Amino acid sequence: MRVTATGQVTIPPNLLESMGILPAETDIDFRQDESGRWYIETAPTASRFRTAHKIAPLAMSTEAIMALTRS
Repeated sequence: MRVTATGQVTIPPNLLESMGILPAETDIDFRQDESGRWYIETAPTASRFRTAHKIAPLAMSTEAIMALTRS
């Protein structure tokens, strides 16, 4: 693969499918092992920002909601 001027690469469709990567939905991480080899892996997608709406009651103030994003 060739890296673009902006540092991007296109992941082939067969790799996306085999790794379960969904465009615009899946986060990925790059990991390096002890021997210096690099690996790509899917990352956990549940961040505190993505899940805050599930735990914030509708009656919360803006300040209370902001406090959830800071914890």
